[in-house]
Amino acid sequence: MIKKLNLFILFLCFLSGLGSAQSFVKTSELFQRTDENSRTGQLNIVQDPAIDTLISRYILMSRKNFNDYGYYGMDGFRIQIYYSNKRSAKEEAAKARQEFITKFPGIPTYALFAEPAYYKIQVGDFRTKTEATKLFMLISKEFPDAILLPNVYINFPDLNINKL
Repeated sequence: MIKKLNLFILFLCFLSGLGSAQSFVKTSELFQRTDENSRTGQLNIVQDPAIDTLISRYILMSRKNFNDYGYYGMDGFRIQIYYSNKRSAKEEAAKARQEFITKFPGIPTYALFAEPAYYKIQVGDFRTKTEATKLFMLISKEFPDAILLPNVYINFPDLNINKL
């Protein structure tokens, strides 16, 4: 009888720990102002509670991705202009990156290394395939080996910058 009681108490502790491990974020908490300005109004949000659940899930997913990748971002597209595992790949990758920066200033470039000895140069942070394809057509004229990479974890792109 005591073993069953101990097992039941252990089970309850597990369930309470599981429930408290996930934080729940309300939309109204996201829009709270911290400054004490006397001229501020009040924001009332009337919405389905399921939206709060979706926002909480998105925040939890973003935190997990931050832990996995080391930066906040989202799924998107990039263009890979160089990929090689030759002995001189590191120097060639640096040259390809510099050439790209010269021809296409303002587009972010990323020098990546993958095991066992692959050097890659990827460019851009595109949210949609349409954005990526538009620039891919221009880049592929200068870099014929360029390929469009879907489902890549990208940095949040600055939406205020006008791309080519």
